[in-house]
Amino acid sequence: MVKVVLYQPQIPQNTGNIVRTCSVTGSDLYLVAPLGFQITDRWLKRAGLDYWEGVSMHTVDNLESMLESLKTPFYFFSSHAETSYSDISYTSDDWLIFGSETDGLPKSFRARWPEKFVTLPMIQGKRCLNLATSVGIAVYEAYRQNQFAFTSR
Repeated sequence: MVKVVLYQPQIPQNTGNIVRTCSVTGSDLYLVAPLGFQITDRWLKRAGLDYWEGVSMHTVDNLESMLESLKTPFYFFSSHAETSYSDISYTSDDWLIFGSETDGLPKSFRARWPEKFVTLPMIQGKRCLNLATSVGIAVYEAYRQNQFAFTSR
């Protein structure tokens, strides 16, 4: 199933909620260091409740190196992109990459892979969607396009 990548997440409650989304969809979760919290943070554990056991979670030290070695598609979700997330044909092997709540994604990624940037449409001049909400929208669009072919662990 899809892989959810959080680039340097800062808010444990968001990551905990994303754990829930990954659990119920069979998605893998990748956390790119440094994190703004400890994996053992009580808020992270509380938000994820008992969903942690069903999630394959990995930590990544260098996202750019990892992306260079991938053989499957990946997409960066950014409010600065112009291509709508719904214009992409997702496969069940795609990597969905989201920036941190405070700093987003590095500009170097956009310079290197501009065609890989997609956005969730929002009203101009408004603040961005919550990270956990954005991940949920993207993951479910990928699964909708794949006829909700969920896997169980």
